[in-house]
Amino acid sequence: MLRSLFSTALAILCLSSAGFAQKKSALDKPTLEAYVRHLYVMDSTVTVQVGDPKPSDLPGFYEVVVSASAGNAHQDFPFLVSKDGAKIVQGNFYDVSQNPFKKDLDNLKTAGAPNFGTQGAPVVIVEFSDFECPYCQKEAKVLRQNLLDTYPSQVHFYFKEFPLTTLHPWAKAAAIASRCVYGQKSDEFWKYHDWVFDNQSEITPENLKDKVLGWAKGEKDLDSLKLAACMDNKATEGEVDKDIAEGHALGVDSTPTLFINGRRIASAAEWPTLHAIIDEEIVYQKTAKNAGEDCGCAVKLELPVGQQSAPVPGQLLNSSKN
Repeated sequence: MLRSLFSTALAILCLSSAGFAQKKSALDKPTLEAYVRHLYVMDSTVTVQVGDPKPSDLPGFYEVVVSASAGNAHQDFPFLVSKDGAKIVQGNFYDVSQNPFKKDLDNLKTAGAPNFGTQGAPVVIVEFSDFECPYCQKEAKVLRQNLLDTYPSQVHFYFKEFPLTTLHPWAKAAAIASRCVYGQKSDEFWKYHDWVFDNQSEITPENLKDKVLGWAKGEKDLDSLKLAACMDNKATEGEVDKDIAEGHALGVDSTPTLFINGRRIASAAEWPTLHAIIDEEIVYQKTAKNAGEDCGCAVKLELPVGQQSAPVPGQLLNSSKN
């Protein structure tokens, strides 16, 4: 009888231990994938990948990124997972002693990027753009027609390449060509930038090279033969890929995406909206001094090494998500 009771108690204890051992944990990738699929109603047509846990700035939690993709669509879902795997948190948390956009500011690299405006300005704008994107075309006109006229000394603008190759077949080739132009003469980049967006509807994968070289022949400061060789050899593809990798690291998944002193704007924005944000940032930085290029703080965008900013001649301002 005692042996029977002991056996029963031991069996219950073993079952309880097994149940404890099988307790679900968000640090188990299949478990987290199943949970996120249910949370967002992602069926088998959606590919889900769970990243490895990384250290988080929030004590007691890891950062885990879950990536979902279906066809050309892609989205990352960052989660905070408690170190015991029992809880997941989605959302933003802030350290009030630091700039609220510090994480993105730390990951924005402006060295060597085409730029215009004032070096050392209190407001830095970084745009990730695609030459074939119609929304980027619209945003380009807004920025080029307004930034320097409105803020001749308070804004520094940087352009980053982010061609969406699955949607736009000639975007990367145009990006490579733009860096070929920039490598020859930095000021010519902005003429190229405006010309491509002005002629976007007439460009195809087949005629891109001929049209670019036809444009270059009218630019006395460019060597069209060197430009053709640079395009053929894809000599600047590494620079473009570096911008793309930086965009992915920042979670950029659409164009245009702007960062205004680190504040992310993931869509084309009208000038009144941008104007209001820049004005607020100029006032805020007078006392906060935690963003911009001359902020006197640890969080600072990189200045182009050995390169002066490239102000755009006034006449060029009037030319010219997916």
